[in-house]
Amino acid sequence: MPIDSKKVKGFTLIELMMTLAIAAILVSLAAPSFTDTIKNNRLTTQYNELVTQLTLARSEAIKRNTEIIVLNNDGNESNWHKGWVIFEDTNDDDTVDAGETIKVSDTVDSNITISYNNGKQISYLASGLGNNAGTFTICDDRGAQEAKALIINITGRIRSATDSNSDGIVEGGNSNNVSCP
Repeated sequence: MPIDSKKVKGFTLIELMMTLAIAAILVSLAAPSFTDTIKNNRLTTQYNELVTQLTLARSEAIKRNTEIIVLNNDGNESNWHKGWVIFEDTNDDDTVDAGETIKVSDTVDSNITISYNNGKQISYLASGLGNNAGTFTICDDRGAQEAKALIINITGRIRSATDSNSDGIVEGGNSNNVSCP
């Protein structure tokens, strides 16, 4: 007896299992690249946040016609991944007192480290000039190959570090490859 094709609807169990197997293979191939995309976005977000905060500090120094300080929250000379505070040091004691805070940045993502090679604070003078040039290095668990770096020159100008020698690692303000902790 022939089967009427108009009455047969749906998939067989074998067809369904094959479709699920192919879908699982495709998802497993896409997952690693998606992980890298997420990590790249986190690094870029942190980099942009740091640029924004340093630009804010510089513009506030010019607007208020006074020195503005960006101080790391860690107290360690180079670790900035616990956040920072931007403040106007009205009594020149290099500490944050009541009423001096302009902006506070929270701790960054736990998988990201931020280091600065020139101390625990950056100061912008009333003219907008900086007083301590250096390089911020932003890293994750992939190391220096994927690190981003931000260079501040003595005039206070901020620029992105580049890989000028094509070795896959960006160079800091001293033209040496950045390193990650």
